[in-house]
Formats: sequence, structure tokens, C-alpha cells
Amino acid sequence: MSDSGPRFHTLTAEEVAEVFARAAQGVFPDPDWAVRVAPLCGPAAAVVAFTGCFLVTAPVDVSWWERTLAEVGSADPLHPRVLVALADHLGTTIGENDAVLVASPAPALSLAPPVRLLPFDDGHPRLERARRMRDDVRAWTTVEGDGLLVLGRGLGGRWEMAMDVAPHSRARGLGRALASAARSKVPQGEPVFAQVTPGNAASVRALLAAGYRPIGQEVLFPLRPAGGGA
Repeated sequence: MSDSGPRFHTLTAEEVAEVFARAAQGVFPDPDWAVRVAPLCGPAAAVVAFTGCFLVTAPVDVSWWERTLAEVGSADPLHPRVLVALADHLGTTIGENDAVLVASPAPALSLAPPVRLLPFDDGHPRLERARRMRDDVRAWTTVEGDGLLVLGRGLGGRWEMAMDVAPHSRARGLGRALASAARSKVPQGEPVFAQVTPGNAASVRALLAAGYRPIGQEVLFPLRPAGGGA
């Protein structure tokens, strides 16, 4: 990394979508330690880290990032003080510091979901949170009501999933089944992304078992009010 501070590249919203499409295929941005600055590319602002580089998407320009990183004395947009400064500037809160995982498109011969799901549209907290962070949100519940799958379009238009398993049904493989089912609920040929806090080991194991692969780290900043929809 340069002693003079971080280098910056600017990206368009279309280029951000391409970054994630390529990452889903295992092709990542150059590890040049540069900060790639893009406009807002979804319902939430974001700070993303790949190996050796960063991507930031928010309604702020390069000069804001240059000034803020210089004031903090760090080249890392994920530095806690930088995250606080961005949240204050946007008038919002800091989301979880998540690992980002992705599953390749489901093969055409395995599109049947491994668990029976019914459409769901109720006031579940995970569903309400998804509506703050994503567009085109839809959800399904298991027949028994002990599992919830949520899908929507988030950062860069990518399909993102979230799931919830009732305490009495955990450690039975339901999380893995829901994560696998998500791959059959998106348009054919589309990958599915998931964000999970590293400390949530049960969900991390379920995603890995369902074929998801880690690709980076991410913090989201919601820009919609609680209860807001698409």
C-alpha cells in the first residue's frame, strides 16, 4: 500500500453489479489495496472488503472518502471510526459486520426445493428488516411454521437470502435446507448471496453445507425508515 494514503477508483452502478457477478464466479477485483468508490447501488449504502481491496457505495463522493480516511488516519473504510462517520453523515445506523457468501446458480435438474415452502407475508422481524435493505422482497415459511426464507434484490441488484429457524427445530438440518431452497427461488442462472455475522456459527455452517462460499466482508447502512418497503 502506498505511504501517501489509499488510492481511489470510481465505478458506475453497472460496474458494481459486474463486480459481484464476477465474484460469484470466483473472479475478484485486483488486490491493489485501492478503494473503489461508487454511487448508491441499492436500498442501502455499503462498505465491502474483498481480498486486498475495498468497495464503497453511498451517496457521497470521492472527496468525502479522502477527507474522512485522512482524518481517521487509516486507509481502511471498515475502520470503526470511518463506519461511525459514514453513519453520522447519512443520518442512519451501522449494520452488522458480516461475512458475504455466495452460491452458484442451481443446476437445471435440481431446481426442486429440498423442503416444502408456502408463501409468507407477515410481520416477522426478519422480513421487516429485509424490506429496509432490499427491493422485490418475498418470503416463504415451512409447512410446520418453524422456518422462514426471505429473498430480495440488494446491493448491485444481486439476489440476497436470509433465513430464520425456530429454536426447537435447530440442529436438524433445516437451515441447510432453507439455504439450498433459496437457489431454486431465484431466476434460473442467477447466484444467491447471503450475509451472516461470523459469530453466528450455526448459520455459517448451514450456508457452507448448502454450497455457499465466502467472498468478502460487508457492512450495510439502511437508508429506509423502519417499516419502509420497496
